[in-house]
Amino acid sequence: MKKYILCLGVALSGAALTSCESFLDVNTDPNNPITSSPNFLLPGIISQGIQQQMFTSLTTAYITQYAVRKTPASSTDQFVLTNGNSTNTFNYAYFYSAGNVPTMIEAAEKAKAPYYIGAGKIITAMDLAHATDMLGDIPYSEAFKGAENYTPKYDPQEQIYATVQTLLDEGIALMRTPAAENLLPLYISSPSISGDILYRGDTDKWIRFANALKARQLNHLSKKAAYNPQQILQLVSASFRNAADDAQLQYQVAVAPLSGTTNIYGVTRANFGAATFSNNIVRYLNGSVTGAAFPGVTDPRLPIMLAGSSNGADPGVGIPATSNLINNVADFYNGWYARDLGIFEVITFHELKFIEAEAAFKAGEKGRALTAYKAGIRAHMTKIGVGGTFANPNVTFPTITPAQIDAYLASAAVAQTEAELTLKHIMEQKYIAMFLNPESWSDLRRYDFDPAIYPNLKYPVGAPNGLGGQWPRRMLPGATEVMYNPQAVAALGASAPDYITKPLWWDMP
Repeated sequence: MKKYILCLGVALSGAALTSCESFLDVNTDPNNPITSSPNFLLPGIISQGIQQQMFTSLTTAYITQYAVRKTPASSTDQFVLTNGNSTNTFNYAYFYSAGNVPTMIEAAEKAKAPYYIGAGKIITAMDLAHATDMLGDIPYSEAFKGAENYTPKYDPQEQIYATVQTLLDEGIALMRTPAAENLLPLYISSPSISGDILYRGDTDKWIRFANALKARQLNHLSKKAAYNPQQILQLVSASFRNAADDAQLQYQVAVAPLSGTTNIYGVTRANFGAATFSNNIVRYLNGSVTGAAFPGVTDPRLPIMLAGSSNGADPGVGIPATSNLINNVADFYNGWYARDLGIFEVITFHELKFIEAEAAFKAGEKGRALTAYKAGIRAHMTKIGVGGTFANPNVTFPTITPAQIDAYLASAAVAQTEAELTLKHIMEQKYIAMFLNPESWSDLRRYDFDPAIYPNLKYPVGAPNGLGGQWPRRMLPGATEVMYNPQAVAALGASAPDYITKPLWWDMP
């Protein structure tokens, strides 16, 4: 503001205006740039887009009953949702990740860097896909316009789904641009890392990532007449080849000025100190507990995912706050997924194998479905079964040997023949392998929380009467939208007591 005030008195003179512009150029603070090159914008776009999903998982981990609260608190594991639960799901897309893509694209066009434009479109598609899958209708056609429009309308989810596919197709085409036509390296490591922090400049992996996202989104349409399993299978074949292609980011030690770089599930961030694992997930892995999904079969992932001695609890029932402690901290913090310096997975090879299994099963290709289903189990076990000792808290995880994997795949927990294989087999193993990932909520909704597929889910004690015994199918609009875009939010009907139980567009025939 001071810059404009300094010029106000002389703005009537052309010569004076030129002088003022020169003065402002001299007084631009080089330590606070107002523009940046694409390679310095892309890391934040990627990391904040992934952080969008991290924050969502703080809510969905309870809805999907991977975790429950020890002390009932009229909260997420009892299906009591607030606008605050959704704020980061919305804000990290619109303000921190996709919201910065137009600026990066403008800079990339000037720099003749089409790979950056492609990455921007793919990440925007990822952000929008996640936001719409959690929230329903969201802005796009009037969004990302800055001061031109602070109150964009909400577009129908069907339209957002089409936009996501278009953005991914455009991103793929840009990533296929000949390298000679891209004048700014997609990944720069010296003098400091910038650019593509996800795949380090590997455009082929970006293309596979985009195809993986396309397959996931189209598989969400399983209730629609337009569902096309063959199209999904083609996309799966063009997506991840193995776990080295997984879209994920490594947590790191926070070194000033960085903060919040450790695991969202970890002990340092302290989001799950009052939580424990649900009986639902315990029964899938521990073949010796009452109600075990696979009696007599102890999953070798148990001591890795659930810290070995976790007892579990049901949502809304309540257990002593001092129970289920390991190393004097919540048992949750002792699991592989809660390592302070672990990873956050966006979409993985093992998820793609389960998508393949489901689509192949529905296409009548039972042999391919059985092979993909077993490959998904093997890939997940291999990934988390590498062992190692990790600090804070101090936990040593066992390895899972090839012999253990083979034994589990030959056990009663796994379908052995095409004739035996059912959707229940596929979806319950996918549920285990997708531990804590918000995408599991999409699967639960697609299959209507069906006890024939997910037999150990428990409707929580203390859930609001206004929900009528229904399960949540959407989050509420973010709190910032309620404050600053109230007319668009009101048009959604989000004030209804049962709003969160209303199916999304893709969740209906």
